Amino acid sequence: MSEKNTLYLLDGMALIFRAHFALSKNPRINSKGMNTSAAMGFTNSLWEILNKYKPSHIGVAFDLSGPTFRHEIFPEYKAHRDETPEDISIAIPIVKQIVEAFNIPILSKQGFEADDVIGTIAKKAARTDEFEVFMVTPDKDYAQLVEEHIFQYKPAYMGNGVDILGVEEIKKKFDIDRVDQVVDFLGLQGDSADNIPGVPGVGPKTAVKLLKAYDTVEGILEHVHELKGKQKERFEENKEQALMSKELAKIKIDVDVPFEEDKLKYDGFNKEALSKIFDELEFKTIGKRIFGETSTTKKSPAVQAGQMSLFGGAAPATNKVEAEEEVQEVIEIKNINNTLHDYHLIDTPELRKELIEFLAKQDKFCFDTETTSLEASEAELVGLSFSYRNKEAYYVPVSENQDEAKALLEEFRAVFENEKIEKIGQNIKYDILVLMQYGIEVKGKLFDTMLAHYLLEPDKRHGMDTLAETYLHYECVHIEDLIGKKGKNQKSMRDVALEEIKEYASEDADITWQLAETFRPLLSDNQLTELYDSIEVPLVNVLASMENFGVNIDTDALKDISTELGEEVEKREKAIYEAAGEEFNIASPKQLGVILFEKMKLIDKPKKTKSGQYATGEEILQNLAKDHPIVQDILDFRQLQKLKNTYVDALPKLISKKDGRIHTSYNQAVAATGRLSSTNPNLQNIPIRTARGREIRKAFVPQNEDYIIMAADYSQVELRLMASFSQDDHMVEAFQQGKDIHTATAAKVFKIDESEVDGEQRRRAKTANFGIIYGVSAFGLSQQLNIPRKDAKELIDTYFEEFPMIKQYMDKAVNEARDKGYCETIMGRKRYLRDINSRNQVQRGMAERNAINAPIQGSAADIIKVAMIDIHDWMKKEKLQSRMIMQVHDELVFEVHKDELELMKANIKERMEAALKDKLKVPLEVEVGTGAHWLEAH
Repeated sequence: MSEKNTLYLLDGMALIFRAHFALSKNPRINSKGMNTSAAMGFTNSLWEILNKYKPSHIGVAFDLSGPTFRHEIFPEYKAHRDETPEDISIAIPIVKQIVEAFNIPILSKQGFEADDVIGTIAKKAARTDEFEVFMVTPDKDYAQLVEEHIFQYKPAYMGNGVDILGVEEIKKKFDIDRVDQVVDFLGLQGDSADNIPGVPGVGPKTAVKLLKAYDTVEGILEHVHELKGKQKERFEENKEQALMSKELAKIKIDVDVPFEEDKLKYDGFNKEALSKIFDELEFKTIGKRIFGETSTTKKSPAVQAGQMSLFGGAAPATNKVEAEEEVQEVIEIKNINNTLHDYHLIDTPELRKELIEFLAKQDKFCFDTETTSLEASEAELVGLSFSYRNKEAYYVPVSENQDEAKALLEEFRAVFENEKIEKIGQNIKYDILVLMQYGIEVKGKLFDTMLAHYLLEPDKRHGMDTLAETYLHYECVHIEDLIGKKGKNQKSMRDVALEEIKEYASEDADITWQLAETFRPLLSDNQLTELYDSIEVPLVNVLASMENFGVNIDTDALKDISTELGEEVEKREKAIYEAAGEEFNIASPKQLGVILFEKMKLIDKPKKTKSGQYATGEEILQNLAKDHPIVQDILDFRQLQKLKNTYVDALPKLISKKDGRIHTSYNQAVAATGRLSSTNPNLQNIPIRTARGREIRKAFVPQNEDYIIMAADYSQVELRLMASFSQDDHMVEAFQQGKDIHTATAAKVFKIDESEVDGEQRRRAKTANFGIIYGVSAFGLSQQLNIPRKDAKELIDTYFEEFPMIKQYMDKAVNEARDKGYCETIMGRKRYLRDINSRNQVQRGMAERNAINAPIQGSAADIIKVAMIDIHDWMKKEKLQSRMIMQVHDELVFEVHKDELELMKANIKERMEAALKDKLKVPLEVEVGTGAHWLEAH
């Protein structure tokens, strides 16, 4: 191919749509709240072409609004297409500005589509014999235009390489004899996206079979008599439709558009215009890449010096991958350089010694563990991987013999426990816990790429594979490729060939190293470094310590509770059958709906689900419960059965065989608010509102008689934060004076003295207090309090009259979020609200409620995390026998040695109440209790 005369014709709309949807799960939102995914993806695709292929000529075609000639042929053409997403509509004019700033002509013609314009110009250019033409689009329709000097360029997607399709590739792809048969293929099978009807019952395989036999659509129609059965009928009935579909699928190559060679010649971009657009869109890294080379292309000092030993030379590695400054870069372009790596197997004592020496010289290194289980407390090490330089990594296999494994780990103790060396990892808590099983304590500063991304994009996914694709344009080897999908046939990592696991594990360490270098400046740019360094990272060791120690469970107590629950479930079951007059599967929504709404006719017009079944959800049954005893029995049955199955019978199965304790996993990077969650078991969901639910806490007991359980719980922390943020005089005063906030609120709302407030008034005030924080509506409050909506609205209006600063805070929070596109906590934890300016009222309303509530929930999370870190460090420094064992919502639970009880009581309360005290207008209050089990302590 000629390097001088290459013409690239881009289908603008196809590339915009593709970029938007490629990033739909991880959209790129700038600080103004604009979704710039489409513009970013398009720009990267365009720059990839300009920078890598250096076309001599280039143009971008766009569809114009209004009908085309195809609508004249078939008015329903594209009639079924959904309305263009709002974010794409906003992106189109921006992309056109970008194209113009690149000094690239925009090509279009009224009454025709972009593919017709591209088709015409492509054919004209190819006919000169002076051009190789590349049609840049993922659209399969363009395949019909491919010929000797015309190619289809399909951009990379999700890590896959670019496809450049010529004649032979098209023939193979469609399994046809000639390229011009593509249009027959498309016409036969139709296109639901464009509403091209095609021939009913004809799919890709049938289309290929018919074309091999009869060459074209016309050829098939001439031989309809040779077809059989239903197929024959369909072609006989749809002859005109078949020909029309082919015409609709055919790209015009004779549109009245000129091939203006001079205008299409590419001579470079307008830097000033492009810089202005990039500044508006906040495309920092794209700008760096286009306006000047980054250090990613530079060789490391060791390589420059010719030091090519296995570990990269005598000096510590200092080269870095220049950090990405965009929160989300290209997801579709796979960086070819990432395939050029140096991964080494370290499988002898001599090589391990040399690796350890080089690790000891670094100021930071990345490490990762390969194990036999996702549960750290049960896992055995299979291998360790290390990286301290871009695209270099080292894999150390670990023996299945545990004595040999411990001996090998002992070799690495010094570097893992060196406090001067920063340790980098992806979900590093897991790796720390695994090494704890071998007596190794990971010391020194930590950097966790999962947590870094969690702070940068709390609502997104934080898995390494996703991060690699999003930020490094690189597709990792997936674990399923090594061990298979989950199930009985899944292999263990011990079963994987050494060479494969070496590549896989080394890649993990290498990519994590690169991600760390990418995220460091992003944390700084987004003012998240303090939050990251002072809260999230120190919390890793706190949670690892809690998880490793675990919780003691009284299985006998659980057996007793299980028996009691089983008896109560059976009792409710009998009552339900008696009321229904027959036995049925109560757990089946379908059968339950038939009983309640067809047989018993509890309501005249019951709601139905999308599948046509009667709706029997919790909310619907709650509304019926007070009038129909069977419904209350059903609700009780569900609750009791869930308690039994989900908690009482499940907890004993989670007890570790190693130490007889339960080791939950705390998740730092799940809840977008900053709250912790937990799994196996989910401690946050252990019921507390019902007497039966609370009984489960009886089973959480100390390890022996020398210990006692202590629970410390923040009192009304979210209301205190609302008072502090709003600075409402009445609410601040109530908390400062130690008043009961709900009584004080009731007195204000009902305009009576506090001594006159009765239980019902306090209950309403309490519901309003917490409801307001969550943006409750008059309807929602009426449902919660079982009062008329009018009364609920009056209660809300009066509330805001008496506490005007709260209303001002809520309005201010929403307005600031509209301006910034995010809200934040007292520690600067951000929650991005991409729907805050949406035209969709429901989505906007949800974002507005988050703008009010997320700073409160997130600040509560900041407070308890600060307290946990302080308490953990204090207990460790004092070398106490007592341990912090659980965190549940606003509560910390401890297993306290009785000799340390008074010391613990005083210090825990003091330290929890002191957390972020200087940032609050009202005091925090902590209630501390003790007992023989968790329920008694709480």
